[in-house]
Amino acid sequence: MAGSSDSDLSGEYASWCAKFGKECASSNSLGDHRFETFKENFRYIEEHNRAGKHSYRLGLNQFSDLTSEEFRQRFLGLRPDLIDSPVLKMPRDSDIEEGFQNVDLPASVDWRQHGAVTAPKDQGSCGGCWAFATTGAIEGINQIVTGQLVSLSEQELIDCDKKADKGCDGGLMENAYQFIVENGGLDTETDYPYHASESHCNMKKLNSRVVAIDGYKAIPEGDEQALLLAVAKQPVSVAIEGASKDFQHYASGVFTGHCGEEINHGVLIVGYGTEDGLDYWIVKNSWAATWGDGGFVKMQRNTGKRGGLCSINTLASYPVKSGGNPPQPEPRPPSPEPPSPAPEQQCDKFNKCPSGTTCCCRFPIGPKCLLWGCCGVESAVCCPDHQHCCPHDYPVCHPKDGLCLKSSSDVRGVKLTKSTLPIWS
Repeated sequence: MAGSSDSDLSGEYASWCAKFGKECASSNSLGDHRFETFKENFRYIEEHNRAGKHSYRLGLNQFSDLTSEEFRQRFLGLRPDLIDSPVLKMPRDSDIEEGFQNVDLPASVDWRQHGAVTAPKDQGSCGGCWAFATTGAIEGINQIVTGQLVSLSEQELIDCDKKADKGCDGGLMENAYQFIVENGGLDTETDYPYHASESHCNMKKLNSRVVAIDGYKAIPEGDEQALLLAVAKQPVSVAIEGASKDFQHYASGVFTGHCGEEINHGVLIVGYGTEDGLDYWIVKNSWAATWGDGGFVKMQRNTGKRGGLCSINTLASYPVKSGGNPPQPEPRPPSPEPPSPAPEQQCDKFNKCPSGTTCCCRFPIGPKCLLWGCCGVESAVCCPDHQHCCPHDYPVCHPKDGLCLKSSSDVRGVKLTKSTLPIWS
């Protein structure tokens, strides 16, 4: 849409607002700022795509009313300064290539096709990208080892992993792996769901260890071959510089755009391949499926730079898992429903007896009863003395001996039951 006027873009802006559920107002200063930013981004996207010389295309997404600085402040969150955290136990010079020297790597790998990648998630405006890169890597290796793809809880990491990581103010994947090792596992997304803000650590959920790892490995900085070897066997968490305008608006193709070297965003490599002569990594992001190519981006690899495109080779790591998960407690059988109480016995309009008893008249006057009593036996036989009752299977009252007999010739029976005063309605 070359030379788009403000009136043309007003329509584009309204459509964009409706598509992404934005409350857009162009009549106040904030609304004017948002509209001006949208126009700038729209024209930048249009110019890039019209040039036709790039291996990737840009497009409008949920971030198209944000400046690069606003975007940087709200939707990143990796903290490389935490690499010197005392909680870390794994050196970055571990031999990742051990056992791979004579392996012929496949030309392409896509762990999505093997069922080892959950659907793209959305970190929102919480700087928790590091938590999503961590859970994604563990979800992958857990599926590869156990055959089960379980979506894991980023919120547990945001709330509970506080020895070194900073919740929505940023963190580091290796710190998170160490936390999970020490905790003995991580809860599920379903049980401890994400809400894009920090809360107090839920100790009950913290002790729900559904998926565990044995440890983790840190790939030496700049070793792209080691990174390739690792991705060939499982998804790998990496750090990138993710604040450029092109990356903010990436839509499809192999991304080769300009990036700085300041790593500030945690993502997950889930495969690699080649397209039109360009080698690429398949990267899962945490900005929902509305960003990029359904939540993913193909990022150029084999650039010839030690750090790789957007410094993707700089800070990579992955979890180690060889066995099953912690045993889960057997679900408790549901408690049996208590039996429904028997209905109360209504003796007359004004008197009733508790359930499980029988109404017996204590003071009859002709066909009427002046005072009722409650015999503590259900379906009982009321005795002629108007003071006692007998069970229905011992129907013969013998007050003199204080017994209830089965028949008049019986000499053994059960004890008479005395009636008590009734409940007044």
